[in-house]
Amino acid sequence: MPSNLAIDDKLLEMAKQIGKHKTKKAVVNEALQEYIQRRKQLQVTKMFGSIDYSEDYNYKDQRNIK
Repeated sequence: MPSNLAIDDKLLEMAKQIGKHKTKKAVVNEALQEYIQRRKQLQVTKMFGSIDYSEDYNYKDQRNIK
């Protein structure tokens, strides 16, 4: 899907150098992947403390499964 975006050239070039990418497309694609991954991580952290476990649940039992 072709698009025309106004992206700051200095930021794009800096990201290209830091990430050792050959193309602007590679920089943008990786940035989008990292953005999505980060947002998914934030969704998971919002779940902390919201899950109730059974009182007889023993997480150590899971370590013995082979």
